[in-house]
Amino acid sequence: MDLAANFETIRRRIADACARAKRDPRDVQLLAVTKGHGPEAVAAAAGLGQTLFGENKVQEAKAKIQLCPGRLRWHMIGHLQSNKCRDAAQLFDMIEGVDSLALATEINKQAEKFAKTLPILLEVNVAGESSKFGYEPDALVADFEQINALPKIEIHGLMTVPPYSPNPERSRDSFRELRALKERCEEILGAPLPHLSMGMSGDFEIAIEEGATIVRIGTALFGPRSYAKTKRDSDSEI
Repeated sequence: MDLAANFETIRRRIADACARAKRDPRDVQLLAVTKGHGPEAVAAAAGLGQTLFGENKVQEAKAKIQLCPGRLRWHMIGHLQSNKCRDAAQLFDMIEGVDSLALATEINKQAEKFAKTLPILLEVNVAGESSKFGYEPDALVADFEQINALPKIEIHGLMTVPPYSPNPERSRDSFRELRALKERCEEILGAPLPHLSMGMSGDFEIAIEEGATIVRIGTALFGPRSYAKTKRDSDSEI
């Protein structure tokens, strides 16, 4: 596995997708997903200039981040349980998978303990899949103002994991729906939301064409993970 070659290929594909969409590549952030890869892989990617990384599990992040270069930024991108909010509030620069008012309230409580304001993204289950976490779109709209009123978190946008398909074009409708939902939320807020986190190794170019500002890429960058994939691992990470 040639990390440098993979990194260069992904950057080129991001730039090409932006060119098709008439977007500035600087408006798209590559989030390197390190689930199942050790701190040495993080350090190698950091040596190539990558600064934004994502983890799916708090316990893995807790063990790993302390062994990685200190100048990096970390996003929590997997499902977050309320009993892990304290560690998540301490470890991460952003929590992407916020899928309920109760979870947002707990994150707010823990962020206050660390005297920090924590950016979040609200996760949306656009396709209504029973196997995935995330807000139903109308429920998100109903809760939006209450979440936005919490003083120690800031809503920076939305994220989603579309239904899996070997054909990346089938993700396009999900990405368009998330973009439209962001626009509804912006009307409620009366201000723009900067981020749409959508697109993974198999469909990130389609996501960029539909407005993604964060693409979450693991396998295409680091290669296969070093341990077996679980049912939940299909969500949010690659």
